[in-house]
Amino acid sequence: MNDILVLATQPEAWAALVTLIVMEVVLGIDNLVFISILTNKLPEANRQRARRIGLGLALVLRLVLLGAVAWIVQLTEPVFTAFDHGFSWKDIILIAGGLFLVWKATKEIHHNVDPEEDAGGIVGGAVKTGFAAAIFQILLLDLVFSVDSIITAVGMTDHLPIMVIAVVVAVTLMLIASGPLARFIEANPTIVMLALSFLLMIGMTLIADGLGFHVPKGYIYAAMTFSGLVELLNMLARRKRMRDRAARGEPAPSAPTRH
Repeated sequence: MNDILVLATQPEAWAALVTLIVMEVVLGIDNLVFISILTNKLPEANRQRARRIGLGLALVLRLVLLGAVAWIVQLTEPVFTAFDHGFSWKDIILIAGGLFLVWKATKEIHHNVDPEEDAGGIVGGAVKTGFAAAIFQILLLDLVFSVDSIITAVGMTDHLPIMVIAVVVAVTLMLIASGPLARFIEANPTIVMLALSFLLMIGMTLIADGLGFHVPKGYIYAAMTFSGLVELLNMLARRKRMRDRAARGEPAPSAPTRH
């Protein structure tokens, strides 16, 4: 307790806390998009509960990993060498998480492009997601992002209380934003394809990082921001066309049927 009070009087500790919170929130955007798309596959009555349980368990997982921070840091040590690159457990986790994200995003994109695919096929399973399966996938992906963010956090500060507070604040903000984001994605079908494309890009970035080709996160989020702004302009243009049709008394074009 005394250590926390001492930290509270240090300006550099507050600067580290704010920086870590911002970093955790930015890194959490990827996870939040994935959670929104995944829980929207559930019956409406279960969506909010799934988001709360998933993010709550994700918070517990991150706090447990913080408690084992000394072990987490050792994950950066190479365990074997291939193609002149030393692979650590962190690299293996990033590659596995990236492959999972690429598979999941590709599966959902295929379903959105061809929703009439036989429900028994490999893509048909994308339509239905069980409650337990959704929670498991949320935790699986959060494990990947947690390891990456905690290792980054250790490089910014060696004070565990600052890391814990940053994680709690970031996950709380994610929990608050998860509902509105999920409803926004559901109300705008074109956003789903854009979000899935983001997840595909993030998955490839994780694989590249695991293979030793570091891609600066700033480039990724700049591309996501630019694409989001372009889609926002498209949405505004579509709404203006709909208002113009309504003013002329023309019927609105029928929306494509989603399954």
